[in-house]
Amino acid sequence: MISRIYIAPKGKDSRGILHQKSFNKLDINGKVAHVSLVDSYTIDAKLSSDELAKSAITLTNPVIETHSINTLPGIGDFSFVCEIGFLPGVTDNVGQTAKEEISDCIGRALGANEAVYTSRLFFVSGNVTESDMKKIALSLHNPLIERFGITEAGIVKKNNSLPLIVPQVILPKKIPVINVPLNVSDDELIKIGKEGIQDRDGLSAQAGSRRGPLALDLSSMKIIQKHFRDLQRDPTDIELESLAQTWSEHCKHTIFANSIDDIKDGLYKTYIKGATNLIRKQKGKNDFCISVFSDNSGGIVFDKDFMVTHKVETHNSPSALDPFGGAITGIVGVNRDTIGFGMGAKPVANMYGFCFGNPDDKRPLFRDKNLTQKMLPPKRIIDGVIRGVNVGGNCSGIPTVSGFARYDDRFRAKPLVFVGTIGLLPRIINGKPSHEKCAQKGDYIVIIGGKVGADGIHGATFSSVAMDSSSPATAVQIGDPITQKKLSDAIVKEARNLGLYTSITDNGAGGLSCSVAEMAKEIFSSNSKYGGAIVDIEKVPLKYPGLMPWQIWISESQERMTLSVPKDKWKAFNDLMESRGVLACRIGEFTDSSHCVVRHNGKIIMDIEMEFLHNGLPHRHLESLAMPKNYAEPDLPKGNSRTKYLLELLKTGNIGSFKWISEQYDHEVQAGSVIKPLFGAGRINTDAQIIRPVLPSMKGVALSSSLYPSYSDINAYHMAACAIDTAIRNAVACGASLDNLAILDNFCWCSSYDKNRLAELIKAVRACYDYAVGYGTPFISGKDSMFNDFKGYDDKGNPVAISIPPTLLISAIGVIPDINKCVTPDFKMAGDIIYLIGETHDELGASEYFKLLSGNNTSKIGNNVPKVDFKKNTKIYRALEKAIYKKLIASSISIASGGFACALAKGSIGGMLGANISIKNMKGKATTIDSKLFSESQGRIVVTVGKKNVASFEKLMKNIPFAKIGIVSNNKKLIVKDEKGNNVIDTNLKKLSGSYNYFSNKME
Repeated sequence: MISRIYIAPKGKDSRGILHQKSFNKLDINGKVAHVSLVDSYTIDAKLSSDELAKSAITLTNPVIETHSINTLPGIGDFSFVCEIGFLPGVTDNVGQTAKEEISDCIGRALGANEAVYTSRLFFVSGNVTESDMKKIALSLHNPLIERFGITEAGIVKKNNSLPLIVPQVILPKKIPVINVPLNVSDDELIKIGKEGIQDRDGLSAQAGSRRGPLALDLSSMKIIQKHFRDLQRDPTDIELESLAQTWSEHCKHTIFANSIDDIKDGLYKTYIKGATNLIRKQKGKNDFCISVFSDNSGGIVFDKDFMVTHKVETHNSPSALDPFGGAITGIVGVNRDTIGFGMGAKPVANMYGFCFGNPDDKRPLFRDKNLTQKMLPPKRIIDGVIRGVNVGGNCSGIPTVSGFARYDDRFRAKPLVFVGTIGLLPRIINGKPSHEKCAQKGDYIVIIGGKVGADGIHGATFSSVAMDSSSPATAVQIGDPITQKKLSDAIVKEARNLGLYTSITDNGAGGLSCSVAEMAKEIFSSNSKYGGAIVDIEKVPLKYPGLMPWQIWISESQERMTLSVPKDKWKAFNDLMESRGVLACRIGEFTDSSHCVVRHNGKIIMDIEMEFLHNGLPHRHLESLAMPKNYAEPDLPKGNSRTKYLLELLKTGNIGSFKWISEQYDHEVQAGSVIKPLFGAGRINTDAQIIRPVLPSMKGVALSSSLYPSYSDINAYHMAACAIDTAIRNAVACGASLDNLAILDNFCWCSSYDKNRLAELIKAVRACYDYAVGYGTPFISGKDSMFNDFKGYDDKGNPVAISIPPTLLISAIGVIPDINKCVTPDFKMAGDIIYLIGETHDELGASEYFKLLSGNNTSKIGNNVPKVDFKKNTKIYRALEKAIYKKLIASSISIASGGFACALAKGSIGGMLGANISIKNMKGKATTIDSKLFSESQGRIVVTVGKKNVASFEKLMKNIPFAKIGIVSNNKKLIVKDEKGNNVIDTNLKKLSGSYNYFSNKME
């Protein structure tokens, strides 16, 4: 029996008012007079009238809502109704939660074939036409994951209800497993690798559509062809799909692994891992790394009892297609990386980083030449991504404590969505080091959490190629944080400490095909260096019937972990999961066969040697070719005053407040927040944050991050160096120490087989080695996303290609012995003395100031990009550490984008205090007012010092470059004078604060 429960607001509908305003901006001439929003729950279950009534009461907040069953609520007059709901098969988190609530309230569980589907109803009144309603519907939904329906008022009122639509998945019947002939031409091999396997329709051998990208080039396809020719058989579809996932750039990181130019061991082993190995050796007994590059996250020492972990992921491609689904999947996915570290770490904090296009850019872009696959505009992407990270983190009970946002037109089609998680894990569990895990021969292969659907299929291969018209909608997933929260608690709070499993990992890229095969590598085998596994694919729980074995095997449906459970502990494990509402299924067994075997109803449909699966992909030697770059210099302003330019810089999204994002995230849950995302009387965004993961302890964990995409336009080496220096400086400025600071790398590149882009990549990776070793900060984890390109069309059918600027995110994590000694960036007290530590040079190339001056002219960004002197900066940071430790510092601001003037402005706004400044004694080789105010030279910090600490501070700083530049004042004005005493900046806090909050207020 199918029923519908309507939930309508009582009284004033604030959501409707907001939508009315937005609808009237859609070029429909202000025709919308009123909008009412109603939530709908379509229930496909056998419920009695009494049970329906109880369900409606349960789903209604009686203070602000009213409900009706199978009849429309009283919402007044309207002209049309627009219904927005999920497409069949798309994860409906609210619907799933509603199903559980109904089960609780009626006292019995709804069956596996019973479901609740949610939708939103927009009752629109006014002089609107059906054409107007279609414009409204397009603004409300994403056709990749959502459906819409428009119904005229007369039809609705006639039945006093809307049609009952049950979005069930009905899959066409296909041959479960097919062989894929590879004795074909090279052209056909290329086509299979690029477009996918050609399906068979019905029960015949009739050719159908291609399944989607395998991301296998010709050399890979020919290796596979030879392998199966030697076996004297064709591969099955599931075997070929499994090889594609495992060999994808997303999983194997082939660009970093392959030799390039004269770097025979590849970039990763030579520079990233090489730097960490050298640093750890140099640190000797002071090495604080526990587990690096060998697990889902990196782990470092917190204290004698605990370790902390960190991992940062990207979810760029899915977020371009479905921003909400892509972002929520990213954050819950990196949470699972934490849960899957060692024997299972508890997620204690989340971080984010967003690189977006200009939110005012409304140019239509399409993936296909027929102009049917429209890309979402930047504002829709921004709103969806932010909401996705919000829901994923907040609903999981994990604080979101750290983040940033950047804007550049080149992120228009493909945003960069960074998400990270910090974990906490006892160092010893059941008498064994907790970071060590190993599946055993004979252990059951167990999956827990969510069921499998068609969502997420080809996610790994999709992320390994440029986005175009062939990008599959099935690559999009939507995470369910409630399901994952139950899973997480059951693992890290109970099963882990009871010793009910021997190994755990998440089902991320490639789904079961990767998680099972990766865990099988752990098993000792006398036959080869790898163990093996055998899986009965029909035992995997499904969201709906009709999925093919290959789909089940590679699906990236969310909330799933794979575990190895000893046979004698299976019952206890299963009983525990069942009692906590976590689905657990035994799908196979780990072996020492050195083969990965999959069966379907007893028949072997996949049998691949582990050696070939993991190491069979061909080696590819890469070559680079550097292209010289030279840019024009923008015209500098005349005269002395630069007040106008400071205020304009503060208005930009790259410098101004992003509190409109920070305020959407809960950073207080778990009660460990110390330095918060917003701080001071003026609520400025902090550049580093500190959490206390073990509440009885005064030890803290400092978190910071940095990137400079624009610098790569001039020099990728210096871009990477600046990212490392700023991430480190941000952390040190709040109280961290170089002695126990670690970093993570996230490379987001474009057109990565292009020789010039490879040359830029080599420069960036070499900088990573030089500056990680120079500062003694080991890399503990990392990730790369190498094909952030868009190839599509404008609204006239003209080809459009957009590539992101080569981007490197560096994240820093460090343990702080005493959180009571931490320092924040807001000015504290009138009369405090202001110092500038470090040197300022003429380094305005690709700076925010030059971008402001040049406008849209990207050829006038200058050439003098900031350069990092790690020897000089190390001395600065060591001195600052001592000053903070001795409590000599009142406030500390790391100077980054926007330079010295913008840092001063932030300090003043944060403390709601003024400052009187002279740049006369500034150290360095800066020759112009513009450089002294807005250069982004590295290694600099603005600090304020109480008068009683001035002598001690200056004594401590005597061997490093620093200058006394001014004093904090009560007059609520920021005055900066040049060498001759002229005011180069003269403004007040009201104007500074207004400019700093301008972008945030605009985006709210």
